[in-house]
This record gives sequence, C-alpha cells and structure tokens, in this order.
Amino acid sequence: MGRWEPDAKGRLCAAALELYSEHGFEATTVAQIAERVGVTERTFFRYFADKREVLFSGAEALEEVMVAALAATPASTPALDQVAAALRAASDYFPPRELSRSRHEVITANADLRERELIKLARLSGALTDALRRRGVKEPAAGLAAETGMAVFKVAFARWVTSRGRRTFADFVDEALAQLHDLAGTTGAGAASGAH
Repeated sequence: MGRWEPDAKGRLCAAALELYSEHGFEATTVAQIAERVGVTERTFFRYFADKREVLFSGAEALEEVMVAALAATPASTPALDQVAAALRAASDYFPPRELSRSRHEVITANADLRERELIKLARLSGALTDALRRRGVKEPAAGLAAETGMAVFKVAFARWVTSRGRRTFADFVDEALAQLHDLAGTTGAGAASGAH
C-alpha cells in the first residue's frame, strides 16, 4: 500500500480493507468498495488496476524509499548495515498499524495474495542487491546481505503489525538484527555483513 493520505485513494484503501476483512477478498467487488466510499467504480479504477492493487499499489514507491536510504549511507558502510538503513526507512512509509494489520490478515488468508507478497519481497531483495552492487559490494555478499535483510523485514513486520504498543517498525528491525547477530555470534551488523 502507498503512503496513507486522507483522500479518495486513502479512503478506497480503507474501505477495501474493511470489506475484505468482513466478507473475504474473493467475495468483495469493486462496486462494493466504491459504494462504501461514495464514489463511482470509474474513480476506483483511476487509482487501482484491480482490487488486488489496493494491497500492492505502493510496492514500487517502497522500493524507491528503501534503495534511496541504502544509497544515502556512507560508501564504506558494511553491506548489512546499508541494508539495515533501508529497512529502517520503511518505518515511515507504512500506513497506520491498524490498516497494515488488516492488509496483512487479508494477504495471509489468501494463497494467491501470499504468492504476490512473496514476489514483492523478491523484487525488493533484487533491488537492494543491485543497489549494493552499484556501490561496489561483490557477490555473494551483496545477495546474501539483501536476502538476510528480507528475512529481517518479514520477522520485524510480522511482529510490528501484531503488536499493540507504541514501538515502531524500525524498533522491531533493530531487535531482529540484534537477534541475528546473537545467532551469528557477532557484535554488530558490520561483522556479519560481508566486506566489500
């Protein structure tokens, strides 16, 4: 999903998630989503190609945010620390936790949507790998750092979206990274990142 805005697109997202939760993704129609918001189906299609895109329309923008954050780190930063910066940047991108939780529940309940989510994460991993390569990180370190980052992303997101406190996604990223370092027997992201 894209950055939350209290406009027609944002209202359509919220209405779609409510209906997906109430009736299931498959049973919900575009007409029902548009009706709940008080707009026409034509307005819905101005923002989304189909009802799945409500759940995935922000994937390219999220990728841009994460790649930009990675590229903003000093070139000498270890690869996994660069990826960690990209993961933290996603924290300000997600919609409010309740909407993110609804999206997560809808996707988890539908096999086709779970597959689409995995494709999105694979593309994110590829984009981060490419960004690391452009900065001189060799293989297999670039791919390993990006794939490790996606594992951290999935763990942190699942914990954040089901939490009830005030902790941010970035807090859960840092916690997952610390647990990763404990598992690897290292003291910092740099030690586990693979050198340039």
